[in-house]
Amino acid sequence: MFTHNLDPILLDFRFIAIRWYSLAYIFGIIIGWWYGKKIIFKKNEKLNQKVNLSDFDDLITYIIIAIILGGRLGYVVFYNFEYFILNPIEILKVWEGGMSFHGALIGIILATIIFSAKRKIKALFFLDIIACVSPIGIFFGRIANFINSELYGRETDFFWSVKFVFIDNLSRHPSQIYEAIFEGLVLFVILNLLISKNEKKDGYISSLFLIFYSIFRFFIEFTREPDSHIGLVLFNLSMGQLISVAALLIGILLWQFKKNV
Repeated sequence: MFTHNLDPILLDFRFIAIRWYSLAYIFGIIIGWWYGKKIIFKKNEKLNQKVNLSDFDDLITYIIIAIILGGRLGYVVFYNFEYFILNPIEILKVWEGGMSFHGALIGIILATIIFSAKRKIKALFFLDIIACVSPIGIFFGRIANFINSELYGRETDFFWSVKFVFIDNLSRHPSQIYEAIFEGLVLFVILNLLISKNEKKDGYISSLFLIFYSIFRFFIEFTREPDSHIGLVLFNLSMGQLISVAALLIGILLWQFKKNV
């Protein structure tokens, strides 16, 4: 068993503090940006119509805004709607925590569609690139969740359990690490092997991202402590699992569509 007493603040200068969570966002975006351009460069060698790398640079600004707005609004709508309706000013306090991956995902999709329409580029092309690099940000984000002692797991007696001393004295699943491994590392390997070996139509990789992420998230949620203010929602499933089921169905429909066209 590991006793968790890690400080969520890396450096504190009194007037400003550098948090691991902030660094996770920064490095996830920077590394994803760099790696996404490498993928586009390789794909350009096989495309008749080249995609301008500067377009992807410009898209990053849209993505950053979409992550923040989508992630926050997703948390408000999916996880704590009644509270925020009564306390709307609290929606702006992003620094106090409360972000939804699925909300950020919706935001990124919408932002990419809007951006691509303006530049007259296929949105699914960019969404495939984003799908391949997203596991990088997910990995860093889940590690930051672990350091912050948030989104922790349910009680267990497994020898690799973790005691989050800032939460309680129970031995719990390190569910954040499970998610970092499967939604981050494993998903990254799967998608990047497929995009390099298969010349599929635009949207194929995006569909597989939705399918594999949803499956990993659904099963890992069984080890994750449900949100205290929500609990288990329907059929003894968490809100995250229900949203993952919806995302899985969308992924399967997109995969079938791209397979048959």
